[in-house]
Amino acid sequence: MDLDPAIAKALASISTATLTTVLLKKGLRNVWIRRARPLRPVKERLVGRAFTLRFVPAREDLATPESWSSPRSTRAAIEDMPAGCIAVVDAMGVTDAGIFGDILCARMARRGVTALVTDGVVRDVAGVLATGLPVWCQGAAAPPSVGGLTFVNWQEPIACGGVAVFPDDLVVVDEDGAVLIPQALIEPVAAMAGEQERLETWIMSEVEKGASLPGLYPPNAETRARYEAWTAQGTAPGTAREASQGVVQGVVKS
Repeated sequence: MDLDPAIAKALASISTATLTTVLLKKGLRNVWIRRARPLRPVKERLVGRAFTLRFVPAREDLATPESWSSPRSTRAAIEDMPAGCIAVVDAMGVTDAGIFGDILCARMARRGVTALVTDGVVRDVAGVLATGLPVWCQGAAAPPSVGGLTFVNWQEPIACGGVAVFPDDLVVVDEDGAVLIPQALIEPVAAMAGEQERLETWIMSEVEKGASLPGLYPPNAETRARYEAWTAQGTAPGTAREASQGVVQGVVKS
């Protein structure tokens, strides 16, 4: 699950909104994980490889105290999570049973897990927040997961928020939610996203100067030529978007 630190740093400077635009240009429309919202205000954009977990509808014969310590339990899955991953959990959109509480989230934080993303909810929300583990979910519910869900496996393809997630895909999370980048597209998307951010930074500067939008956004041929002339001048980066482009180019083209 290694990820080039330079690519991770570059993607951490690019909004999920820009990433969905770039992925759309690559033909991927369904990459934004629905119902996964930050549980607390977002301090920084996070990037990590997906570590997947899957729940199915509850089966009472499987929801026993013995199952909680079995080799296929959520506890075992957490112990298998590598530092730097983002745990992506298919909770089937269930909102009346919390998949993880404070103790499990504390262990994830201790293992160096970057974040938890789910289309479900958590429980013991005050305790979860106290662990410091960044969480994207639908909210909180007091009942435990066994009240509505049964955990079945980890590190297999899942559906989370209507998005197909495979182990080792890349996940980027910010205040707009969680976006998935397929593993095979990480480097080309990073390169395209850096350029998209740079272009939009320039367009924003034109808007701030009073330029009207028709022909500017999206850019027509004349606008594109002016942008390329500006780029050729080697204008010094002055924003996070421009800085991220410099990092991406250094990674992809080196």
